This record gives sequence, C-alpha cells and structure tokens, in this order.
Amino acid sequence: MIRRMRNWKVLFVKPRTEKKLTEYCSLYGLPHYLPLRDSARVGPQRKAAVQTPVFPGYVFARFTPDERLRLLQTNLIVRILDPINPRQMLHDLAMVRRALRADPALKPTKYLSKGRPVRIVSGPFMGVEGRVARLSGTLSVVLNVEMIGQAVAVTAEIDQVETL
Repeated sequence: MIRRMRNWKVLFVKPRTEKKLTEYCSLYGLPHYLPLRDSARVGPQRKAAVQTPVFPGYVFARFTPDERLRLLQTNLIVRILDPINPRQMLHDLAMVRRALRADPALKPTKYLSKGRPVRIVSGPFMGVEGRVARLSGTLSVVLNVEMIGQAVAVTAEIDQVETL
C-alpha cells in the first residue's frame, strides 16, 4: 500500500496538453489520473459534448526517477511538483473521482480557506476587502479594523469573491 503511494507527482503542463500527456503516460505504462468533466461546446453549426480537465494544466502521475526523463522528453511538462503529503493528495483525488462519478458535469470552484484575504467583486458589498471567516453555503467575510481591535462581518456568495 505504501509503495503504491510513493512517486506520485503533480505535473504542471503546457496549456491544453493534458490529454496528450495522459496518452504518453498510457503508452509508457505509467499510472496517471486526469479528472475530466462533461461540458458542452457550442460551435457555429452545432452543439458538441466534450470532456475538459477539471483542473486545467494539471495531470497526476506515478513514475520513478528513470521514467521522469522519458516524460520530460515529451516537451509538454512545465514543472513537476512533489506533493508534501502524497497520501492526502491521493485521498483528495479519490474524493474528486467519486464526486465526478455522481455528477460528471461538476465545475471547479475557487479554493478558499478560513483566514484567506478576499475582495467582493459583485453584489451590494462590491469592492469590500476582508478575510474569510466561515465557509458554509454563503461566505462570511470579516472586515477588521485592526487599530481598535473590532470587526464586522458581511455575507457573500462564493462566486462574488476573488482571492487577494
């Protein structure tokens, strides 16, 4: 079990080359994962169903140092990232896979965590900056007045904020 978790990496690839890199991984017999979601592409004549990466620019793969060179020779990889906690990364990917099985059209969303600085970009609080205080349904954004040690909280939808 531990052996299977070793050597998993995150491959940051050139734009729109995720599927091509997974073809190389398959060709070389390397375990890999590219989460794909169903989406519709509208063209001038018709509407087509396509699969697009959930996380554009990222492919997850397991390979040894010897196989690394072969992957780099594809000229599709910009950077190879080593996960700090491979077990957690694989667990997170398993949860993504399970969610995609339930709803293949899931869309990625902004990664937000408590304490993260954000700016509200639409709605009645547009332009207000603060920190995320609560992440359930609607966000609770806390606006601190540090000089006096006081704060006020406003609520916003997740699609109304951008990270700073």
